[in-house]
This record gives sequence, structure tokens and C-alpha cells, in this order.
Amino acid sequence: MADTGNLSRRNFIAGSAAAGSVAPLLSAKSAARVVGANDRLHVGMIGAGGNARGHMRALKSLANEDNVEIAAVCDLYDPRRDAAAEFTGGKPYKDYRRLLEHPGLDYVTVSVPEHWHAPITLDAADAGLHVYVEKPLTYSIEEGVQVVKKVKSTGIVLQCGIQGMSDDSYETAAELIRDGAIGKVVMAHIDYSRNHRDDFWLKDPDPDVKPGVNLDWKMYLGKAKKRRWEPDRFFSWRRYWDYSGGIATDLFVHRLARIVKACGLTTPSRVVATGGQYFFTGGAEVPDTFNALLEYPEGINVLLVSSLANQTQIRHLIRGNKGTIEFTREGFTLEPEGLYKDDVKPLIHKKSGGEDMALHHHNLHNAIRLGEQLKCDLELAFNVSMACQMTVESFRMKKSLGWDRRRERIIKT
Repeated sequence: MADTGNLSRRNFIAGSAAAGSVAPLLSAKSAARVVGANDRLHVGMIGAGGNARGHMRALKSLANEDNVEIAAVCDLYDPRRDAAAEFTGGKPYKDYRRLLEHPGLDYVTVSVPEHWHAPITLDAADAGLHVYVEKPLTYSIEEGVQVVKKVKSTGIVLQCGIQGMSDDSYETAAELIRDGAIGKVVMAHIDYSRNHRDDFWLKDPDPDVKPGVNLDWKMYLGKAKKRRWEPDRFFSWRRYWDYSGGIATDLFVHRLARIVKACGLTTPSRVVATGGQYFFTGGAEVPDTFNALLEYPEGINVLLVSSLANQTQIRHLIRGNKGTIEFTREGFTLEPEGLYKDDVKPLIHKKSGGEDMALHHHNLHNAIRLGEQLKCDLELAFNVSMACQMTVESFRMKKSLGWDRRRERIIKT
């Protein structure tokens, strides 16, 4: 295997760090505030777009049960920020760095385009604040390595927004697999497909947007390539490599997390991805059809399938030599392989929990207060996000890629 050195456009964020231009404005703390079991939790919301509004509704629904309040909100687009402040009662901020200085905060939600996940998470950790960061954990692998080191060194609690992990099916499947219920796992496959008439990622721009007046376009770009104002790059940012990994980092992360959790996987040893713009031709850079094959050092192949034009699913299976687990909307089933019908008992698991933001926040609250195990902790978030980012790099480079564990970087295979 040959080392590729400066592998791709994502490496520019490493080294001096994506947050290098903003971190000096913040002073580091040695640890987050200790929160008692009966203390109120104060949340700062960074980002006020569509996904963030889901977080706002979830937290408001937990206000009494979890003794939590939204104390501050931030967005660099004035109408969104003003609407969020009105809805939540939180103090409005245009610059997230000022929000991190808001007195009494316990944690922040990071619900912004992917290229800002790492900078904000790093700064929040330095400010001694716990973090709920939307998926993927970071925009690049190099940033992911940085975030892991920072979170571990500061001791903050980090929950990643793969909220499907608040469904107990994957923990239960993991216990069965560890106990040998389906024998040696050799393969898993899963999909996340949808059926759309128009480009899935395309959103209508707000006609009232005025960069430099009610939108900080320069701040939005951050460390991404400097560009003149383009409404589509702000309102439909998932269409562009500068801010998103498309299907891989927006959709596959949800599905792959199920497999990684259930099978106890680490990071892929090899990845190859294919796909293209086969249906939508409206100018997006990311593919509308995307498939990836991941090889894991644990001796498992994982197949990921997605189309945004056809949503007919493949079965969501984990295949062992003695039995098969199939994930369903209700939970999962376990069926024996033919040679082991007398040795393996069929099983039906009815899930508890679910793919729910409120449950995911509730888990974070208990982790902060009581030390409860997180549903999507730093390790799981890194392993899943890194694998998905490797598929993006494989697709864009048209190469099979591997992972150098010692040097923590991707390499050509």
C-alpha cells in the first residue's frame, strides 16, 4: 500500500485546525460545570435551520421532565435567529463564539452545515461545555482525530446526533452477537433510499436574504473555499462537497451506525465506493445514487446501498454462519441458517425507544447528571463518521482506500 500524503481537499482543515481563526477568542476551561441531579440544565443552540427546529421542539417537550431550558440561540441568518429566539425565549446571538460565553450554559447543540461541526465542537470543548453535535461527527477524518483528542483531554460529554441509536434494537442485537447467537458474522447489508420527483437536496431560497445585511456570508464559508454569494450554496448546502458528504454523511451514517453498534466494529480496513448523478441533473455536485463496500478488520464485509430516485429497500441483514438478524420497523428478527435449525432458536425482538431526538437529548441529560452511558458516544460517532467519509474520498478519487491505524490517516490500497 502506498501512502498518498496530501490525500484530498479535506486535508486542508488539519494541522493548524479548522478553528484556528476563531479559537483565540475563547479561553479554555479545565472541565465542564458539575451538574447535580436536581440542577437545571441550560442549553445553547447553535444553528436555527430546519433540523435545529427539531431540536428546539424536542427540548421544549422535555422542559419539565428533564428540568432543561434553552437559554441562548445563534444563527448567522437574522430571520432564523429571530424566529428561534421568539420560539424558545433564548437570548439571540449572531456569532457562536459569543454564545459560548453566555453565563451558566451546560451544553450546546451544533446543528449547522458539516464543515462547521468540528470548529464549533472544538471551541465548545475549550469553553468547558458539553456537546450534542449533529451527524456526521466532523466534515473530515483529520478533524475527527482532532475532536477525539480534544474531547478526551477536556473531559466533556459528547453525544452525536445519530438518534436512531436511542432504539434499543442495536444494543440487544450486539449482546446476542457477542454471545454467539448467529455464529461468526461475515457480512451485513443495509440501505437508505428515497423516491423523489425533484432533486432531493434542492431547497427554495428565502427571497428576503441579503448577504452583508441580514446574513454573514463570510462567516458561513468559514474555512471552505471563498466564493461569491450563491443562494443555493446556503439554502441547499448538502448539494456541494465544500459543505457536505451528501448521501454518505447525511444518510449512510444512520444505517451504518446500526451495523457498527450491533457487530462491535471499529474502523474499516478497506473501502470502495461507486455511484453518480444518474437521475437528477440540476447542478448538484454530490451523487444521487451511491453504493459502498466496506471491509472491516473484524472479518466482516458491509454493503451500503442508496438511491434518491427509487426507494425499494434491500433487506437490512446481519449474516452469521449459524443465523441471520434482520432489522425491521418493529425491531428485529433472528432466524437460524438451515444447518443450524436445531441449535439456534428463532427470536423476535420488539424495540423499545426509537429514532427520536427527545430520547437522544434525554440520554445526554442523564449522562451529564448521572454518568449514564451515551447512545452515540465519541467512539461510535468517530468510527461511523470516518467510515462514511472514507466512502466519499473513495468515490471522488475513484480509488480503493484503506486506513493506517498507526498514523491515523487514509491511504490508497
